[in-house]
Amino acid sequence: MRNLLQKTGLLAGLALTLGGAASCSKDGDGVLLFSIEDDKALGEKVAAQTDSTFRAKGQLVEPGSNPQAYAALGRIVTRVLDNGKLQYRNEFPWDVKIIRDDATQNAFATPGGHIYVYSGLIKYLDNETQLAGVLGHEIAHADRRHTSRQLQNQYGISVLLSLLLGENQNTLVDVASSLGQLKFSRDFETDADTYSVEYLNGTNYYACDGAAGFFIKAQNEGQQGTPEFLSTHPDPGSRIQNIQAKADQLNCRNRTAGSNDFTALRNAL
Repeated sequence: MRNLLQKTGLLAGLALTLGGAASCSKDGDGVLLFSIEDDKALGEKVAAQTDSTFRAKGQLVEPGSNPQAYAALGRIVTRVLDNGKLQYRNEFPWDVKIIRDDATQNAFATPGGHIYVYSGLIKYLDNETQLAGVLGHEIAHADRRHTSRQLQNQYGISVLLSLLLGENQNTLVDVASSLGQLKFSRDFETDADTYSVEYLNGTNYYACDGAAGFFIKAQNEGQQGTPEFLSTHPDPGSRIQNIQAKADQLNCRNRTAGSNDFTALRNAL
């Protein structure tokens, strides 16, 4: 009983601290009671569990097992990250892992900037700019802290803080397995789309409406072969218009980037 009270008191203290002095941001989806350090700590735990889950299934492509794929993907990710617009470029690790599942066209990011990309998404896309656009969208979810807010809304602050204390292993497994299916609010999706455009514009390399290219491809294919990504990122029609309108505003739609790294990545998989 004493241990339980001590742990409960610690959680309450952490919640009060986070609600006060720690970084506490607010938008239409509520107040985020998580500091940046908590984001990083939770992200490390969730990423370790995600790695473990997919490794057990034989689906995690280990960096040492396919250095060619990771070198090519790393160059694409780094171009997007080095756009000058990220708030936590130096705070988050921004590592990337590949999940071998050709039937799933998806990508997601944990709190704290651990990125996962399914081989099915890489093989589904047509060019490097489209992949950069989708990566920019997922990077925005982490850097804008949408993922942390969504998890807080879904699980509650006490549960997430208990995970940081090493408790609730079953819940940690649930959190890790749910990331690829998190359904963000319309505001969060619009924000991530907008920042994907901003990020790609900042690369001075990719056409900044790359994410629109993905949605156009998915929309043209209709119900057949619809990517998993669209189950959590719906309504491609209005999103295409919004992305292209933002790109027109920034005058950055007409760049023609090569796809050498994208081709090398696909060939390596």
